[in-house]
Amino acid sequence: MITVLRKHPGKLVSAVFLASGVFILMQIILPVASFQIWAVSQKVSNQKLVSPKDSGSVLGISVQNKDNFPTFVSSQIRETQPGYNTFSLSVPRLKIEKNVVFVDSNDLTKGLAHLPGSALPGEKGNVFVSGHSALSRFFAGQNAPFGKLTDLKKGDEIIIEAANSKFVYRVVDTKAVNPSDLSVIPAPDTQGRYISLMTCVPPGLNLKRLIVLGEL
Repeated sequence: MITVLRKHPGKLVSAVFLASGVFILMQIILPVASFQIWAVSQKVSNQKLVSPKDSGSVLGISVQNKDNFPTFVSSQIRETQPGYNTFSLSVPRLKIEKNVVFVDSNDLTKGLAHLPGSALPGEKGNVFVSGHSALSRFFAGQNAPFGKLTDLKKGDEIIIEAANSKFVYRVVDTKAVNPSDLSVIPAPDTQGRYISLMTCVPPGLNLKRLIVLGEL
């Protein structure tokens, strides 16, 4: 085979292009397939996978299309400023270590964004953090820190460090919702201290939003 390819370099070029095409195609198919498997496993475990309907509204928060990408945008203004502009997020299972989260930010182009007006680390309420995922796990990294968010299980740790304090949340639930569903933003109750990590699923695509809920 090697001898034939040497005699016919055109075949070698064609083989390379074919292999490249198959590789790229698999990077699209595998994330979608793995997400469908994940979705089925969630249903089997009796978790509510998709909210039955979108919520009406959350005060000061809307869904806006940016480059045909529905995103949460908050106009809420915090009465008391936290004294820091960023905090760090670590997720041991996903090998995320001290990724920077920008406080009160609607801008996902810089990295992980903490929804303006949502709870601050350690507070009652819901610390709402959004981040990009990637179509292929090979390319998930700083630009797509939440590319492997579907790997999280109940009990996994989400560690936040802010203003010389450390807060450890444990995953209590995961679900996928429609991109316009605002019901995931408020905390599940008025007394608990929660964190929500949100990204697109299937990874890199814009069909649903994955929500991972953790409790302090």
